[in-house]
Amino acid sequence: MNLSPGLLPILMPLPVLVPLLAAAGTLIFGRRPRTQRTIMLCALTGVVVICGLLLYLADRDGTTALQVGNWETPIGITLVVDRLSAAMLLVSSIVLLAVALYGSGQNIRDGGERQPTSIYRPTYLVLTGGVAAAFLAGDLFNLFVGFEILLAASFVLLTVGGTEERIRAGVSYVMVSMLSSLIFLTGIGLTYAATGTLNLAQLAQRIGAVPEGTRTAIYAVLLVAFGIKAAVFPLSNWLPDSYPTAPAPVTAVFAGLLTKVGVYAIIRTHSLLFPGGEFDSILLVCGLLTMLVGIFGAIAQSDIRRLLSFTLVSHIGYMIFGVGLASTAGLAGAVFYVAHHILVQTALFLVVGLIERQAGSTSLRRLGGLATASPILAVLFLIPALNLGGIPPFSGFIGKVALLQAGAEDGSVLAWTLVAGSVLTSLLTLYAVARVWSKAFWRPRVEAPEGHLTAARTPSLIEDSTDVLYDERTHPGRMPFLMVGSTAALVAVGLSLTVLAGPILRIADRAADDLRDPGVYITAVLGNSPAEPGAPR
Repeated sequence: MNLSPGLLPILMPLPVLVPLLAAAGTLIFGRRPRTQRTIMLCALTGVVVICGLLLYLADRDGTTALQVGNWETPIGITLVVDRLSAAMLLVSSIVLLAVALYGSGQNIRDGGERQPTSIYRPTYLVLTGGVAAAFLAGDLFNLFVGFEILLAASFVLLTVGGTEERIRAGVSYVMVSMLSSLIFLTGIGLTYAATGTLNLAQLAQRIGAVPEGTRTAIYAVLLVAFGIKAAVFPLSNWLPDSYPTAPAPVTAVFAGLLTKVGVYAIIRTHSLLFPGGEFDSILLVCGLLTMLVGIFGAIAQSDIRRLLSFTLVSHIGYMIFGVGLASTAGLAGAVFYVAHHILVQTALFLVVGLIERQAGSTSLRRLGGLATASPILAVLFLIPALNLGGIPPFSGFIGKVALLQAGAEDGSVLAWTLVAGSVLTSLLTLYAVARVWSKAFWRPRVEAPEGHLTAARTPSLIEDSTDVLYDERTHPGRMPFLMVGSTAALVAVGLSLTVLAGPILRIADRAADDLRDPGVYITAVLGNSPAEPGAPR
């Protein structure tokens, strides 16, 4: 395959432009659901292809920057693609396409006349553009803009259907997100006042000349802002109360992607602006507490959605573990684990949506006999559940081993404590998903304490169901082929990380090498301009 190096700058804006233009198209055809669906799926398919090409070219040619409008740095908007951002773009685009197919299958079966799909689809596409904008941003302000696009779109998606529970969760989510944005904006102001720029490459050159106290304050403010968005303990309490109330496709996207944008921001700023800083130990401690508090919370839950929301928080700790080690091996393990977790966690939430359709509930007090009722559903749950638990030879095991090896290479007491905490968290994760399996899939439903109750209607974007007796359910659970097929495809993509672990880990290693050498990023954005005082060398 011979693609011109000049193709990369042409492709770079498209992951943002294509979904935003498609969102405008779906608004124009708001009264034609089939046309809306076609526009959305074609746009997201195109984004997957574009992001695949971006990863190939970034891995072949290295880091590339684009000055939008041909303005000179730092006046204009800078987009940057390297191995990390390209990998994040590809994985996120695959997840967004799979969830869009899942939601389309749900809408086709349930009918669209009473579902707010005319708002859901353009908002979903705006969310897609916001995710891509955050990953491509070459300066702090446009990273902030990407976050704000995510915030606006996610609030609409979180409250779609307008139930009291969703509105309450949405208000809580927006208040926390606005607080995070305010803190981020404060960090941007401090950064500009201290350095005179927000361009990440120029910041990497100038930040070393900033007085140590000021530099520490800037890093602390940015870490708090990104820590809230990534749901890092002790800033993670908002997540388990917000995500489980949304419709299944929305919850799946939120769980898979939104926290990872925060993790990406932590990785980018830590490696580029504050490498080897005094906050590494704090990151390691926060990573350990995130693992343990999250998994202990998961064990205490009796609802599968809330249980998975707590495991989501817990496994963010593994990524922070890799970042806090500040080594090539640690960063490579974190990059691989981010990709693994996006795919596996999203797949599990899609499976939970299928469970709710099949059995009328996600409460372990009501579920039972699903392995007999739907063997396909049992397999779709079992594979990503074992993957999340880190059972060999799945990618979860490979990613955790990479992080454990990085911790052992570090050799410090704190690193070994993280190793022990990681093993404990993995075992408790396995216990949590095994508990779901034994109660929801293995035992007969008649043995469940509330097994005689179920929801009267299958869940959809609008949730207005009441409880009825299971035997009197007028809408028996049916799982549309497109919903099952998209979930199975995402599970298969997750398994591909196991089959292709060698090449993917090599890409992660090269991405980590780039992150450890800020000069690569600086040269791509600024060219061979002379280093400023305090610049990393």
